[in-house]
Order: sequence, then C-alpha cells, then structure tokens
Amino acid sequence: MIEKIREDVRASRPLIHSITNPISITQCANAILATGARPIMAEHPSEVSEITKTASALMLNLGNITDVRMSSMRKSILAAKETNCPVLLDAVGVACSELRRSFAFELMNTAPISIIKGNYSEIFALYNSDYRASGVDGDKNIDKESIIKAASALAEKYGAAVLASGSEDIITDGRRVLCVENGTPQLASITGTGCMLGALASSYLSVAGGIDAAFAACALLGISGELARTELGGGSFFVRLMDNLYSLKNGQLLLHLRYKERNVEKF
Repeated sequence: MIEKIREDVRASRPLIHSITNPISITQCANAILATGARPIMAEHPSEVSEITKTASALMLNLGNITDVRMSSMRKSILAAKETNCPVLLDAVGVACSELRRSFAFELMNTAPISIIKGNYSEIFALYNSDYRASGVDGDKNIDKESIIKAASALAEKYGAAVLASGSEDIITDGRRVLCVENGTPQLASITGTGCMLGALASSYLSVAGGIDAAFAACALLGISGELARTELGGGSFFVRLMDNLYSLKNGQLLLHLRYKERNVEKF
C-alpha cells in the first residue's frame, strides 16, 4: 500500500497548496518535493482561492498564525470544499493558544477535513477543552491510551483521520488504529520536522485516503530519521534526513517499518 501511494505521487506530480508558517516553510516545500509532488506556498488572500481550486491537496498549518494567514485559510478551505480538494489541518499550538484552538474548530466546522494532525498535546487539547500546555511541544505525560481515546473521538466526530505524533505516531479513523513505532528523538533537535510530517501527509493525501496517507508519511519520516542519526549535530542530521526523504527505496522502507494495528475497541 505504501509503495503504491509513493509511486502514484511520483507519477502524477500533484500540486500541493500549503499555507504554513515562515519558520518551516522551506522544510515543508522540500518535503513535498521529496515525494515527487509540487509545492505552492501561496498565502495572499486575493489569490489563495484560485490556487486551491487547481491543487490536489491543501495543507493548513496554524504555526506562527497571523491575521492575513487566517483570512487566507478561511478562503482556501471554502475553495477546497467547492472542488472536493482534500484538506490536512495541522493544529500547531492549539494546546497553548485559545486563538488557535478556536480557529481550528472554526475550520473543522467549515468544511470536511481529511486529516487532523497534531502532537499529543494538540490532539488532546482538541478533545479536552480544559487541557492547556506550555509551548508547542508534545506533553510526554499524556499516556498512549488517552491519546488513542482522544484521537478516536475526534475522528468519529469530524469524519477524519487523526494523526497524533509523538514517541509513537498514532493514526486512527475512529475504527482502525495504527501505531507507527519508527522515529528518533533527534527529529526534535531541529525545527520543523513536525510540519514536514504534515507536508508529507498532504502530498500522499492527493492520491490516498486520510489514514493511509498519514501512515505512509509517518513511516517515511520516522525511518528516514532513524537512518539519518548522527553524533555530528543537527546540521548533519538535517542533511542526512533530507537525503533519505528523497532517496529511500520502498524495499528499505518496508524492511525497517515497525507498526501495530488494532481496532479501536481492542485498546
């Protein structure tokens, strides 16, 4: 399944419209290019509707949010709804900002979302209105069972796949749960790897359903990170990570892939 998704993206070279934060915009564009898709990072409110209507997937990332980007996202998601363009919402910072949390719910209630993505804290904050966290990092004190419960409830409520990234990446559509065990703590040593995961998933969303697209993205980033590990530091790690995203063969990916799958009720 992962092999076909990757091959389909390379063959079709879909346009991925990404409205994201300036902190990770280059990393996101390069991650999309690594899949064989074509990124466009347009965010001017006067052009985003037109561009979204030509795209094969739309990524909305709430990091470093601004009034202009909020306006653009509102227009883009309506255009995506009109053309049935699949949407990934990366709920960056919703655990520490009521502005972002409220805006995320606004977008989720405006049009169908194919993938709701966030780290453990962000997914839990969308599930539990009383939960707060400090900063945009995931809360290591939230246990796996609580995340599965939260992600499954959100998936059922919004008819979406939910991707909760963390020490294990948890993906669910409310019925199936996939737990991807690949990855390395070194991914957290450089800025933007969480946003890159959303970009990868958005690329794959152009040719596959939400749960499969998220699974393929988690597998690729996690394994690429594992193979990139180095004691030389973050700069060398990032270069090796990007090289792996571009060049990792399907055979290598399947050889290193570690995951578990269950039905929701079995957890």
